[in-house]
Amino acid sequence: MVDVTPGVTLREALELPTFRRAAPEVVAGVAGTDRAIRWVHATERPDVRQLLRAGDLLLTMGTGLPEDDDAAGLASFVDELADVGSAGVVVELGRRWEHALPDALVAACERHGLPLVVLARETRFAALAQEIGERVVDQQLAELREAQRVHETFTELSNDLASPVDILRAVQRLADAPVVVENAQHRPLDYFSGPDADDGFLDGWPARSRRVEVAGRTGWDAANGWLVTRLGTTDRAWGRLVIGSPDAPSQRLVAVAERAASALALHRLHDRDRGTLMRRTHLELLTGLAEGRGSDDAGADEVGRRCELAGFPVHRRSLTGVVVRGRVGAVPPVDLDEVAATVVRAAHALRLPALVCEVERDLRVLVSTSPGADADDLVDRLAARVLAHHEVVVAAGRTVPDRTGVARTVAEAGQVADAVPQARRGKDPDVHRLADLHLRGLLALLGEDERVRLFVERELGPLQQHDRADGSRTELLAALRALLLHPASKTEAAASLHLSRAAFYDRLARIESVLGADLDDPDVRVSLHVALVADELLGGRAK
Repeated sequence: MVDVTPGVTLREALELPTFRRAAPEVVAGVAGTDRAIRWVHATERPDVRQLLRAGDLLLTMGTGLPEDDDAAGLASFVDELADVGSAGVVVELGRRWEHALPDALVAACERHGLPLVVLARETRFAALAQEIGERVVDQQLAELREAQRVHETFTELSNDLASPVDILRAVQRLADAPVVVENAQHRPLDYFSGPDADDGFLDGWPARSRRVEVAGRTGWDAANGWLVTRLGTTDRAWGRLVIGSPDAPSQRLVAVAERAASALALHRLHDRDRGTLMRRTHLELLTGLAEGRGSDDAGADEVGRRCELAGFPVHRRSLTGVVVRGRVGAVPPVDLDEVAATVVRAAHALRLPALVCEVERDLRVLVSTSPGADADDLVDRLAARVLAHHEVVVAAGRTVPDRTGVARTVAEAGQVADAVPQARRGKDPDVHRLADLHLRGLLALLGEDERVRLFVERELGPLQQHDRADGSRTELLAALRALLLHPASKTEAAASLHLSRAAFYDRLARIESVLGADLDDPDVRVSLHVALVADELLGGRAK
């Protein structure tokens, strides 16, 4: 938890009328005058440890304190005040000391950073205590009213199942400060600016955020001026809520942050439940569309009516199948529930009707567009929003003019996803389509055609058998793959395998011997390259 202390500060108390009439002067511990005062005690007893609590302000005339020449006694008195966390000590001149306090007392207070105030004029301590006490009580009442306002705000948001946007707008309004929600990778997901819209709050965000670590659920980072609250449990944190707070946050602001985090978690739970139900319904609709025999079929008409009720128009609409798949090796692993929620939000923001469902660890999406719309552009925009948050592969089938082509466009999207290389390349498009895949696209369309499998076995079978028999000593298939991936330079091909040119040439000679083929023959190279790509798409099952 953030350490926050409500109350009137000593600096504020010194500006009160009764204090000002007493001509106060801070003679030590000036830096500590921003400490909050919880209450006021007046006493002449030197043994104050049992009387005071943290935040209490002591009023005294000094009559009961050790003698001026007892430096150790005066220091011990100050030590006790510092140990209990006193807000400071106020000494009225006139009874014990006429013009100045002992140097030992001043030095001890300065050493501890404990504010020491002298009053040059006589005043009633009861009046001082009453004025400060009334101000403390007023502030406590104000904080209680603010706490009730925060409670009512977030209770209403929870009852209304408010969206994350509504929750964050409430935080922005209550905090009057910039608000950011970031994911576990420190990437901002939502941002609402503070009073100064051009404050550069998001500048260099990921790098700055990675350096911020707070203990517990909520903490304050003074360097950035951030109040940070964890979203999710300790074991499964999915992000953080950050509120701009240049100064140490009040209890009210901490309450705002933690209630907002709870509201976001509740929304996330409801959203996941709603999303699960929605995806189950969408799966039924997509299956029905894919299996429909025609618009004149009674069952197909029923599916069409259900689609319309679900907000997915199919009459006189073009339809495009999309597959979203987590990229292998993504860190952290892709959470399909999270991806599905992002797809739904992105489609809603683009006003793009979409069915979203999960099938065999893929998200299958069917989007509906008016005949005059640019379906490819809309799918690209949808993918861009998803890729901004998740490490996924997005593949799309060709747009079909009516519902009779749903099975074809969805199947094609899956085939394209299967054909996409897992390793990310610099010029990869956001959305992969058949036209982007060339040979891979053709082989993806052929799928697991038995003739393709036989072709792979015929071309690569001898090398596969050799490598299995030879173990890892030569790996002729790897050498062949390196040659075909570096057609312009055998030196680069050898380097990719960390082999010398002589060793690489020896392996090429062995490949030619095993296959009984000339690797310099263009037709041979093309045939072997096709076989290698097909084998990869088949998952190596043609061995």
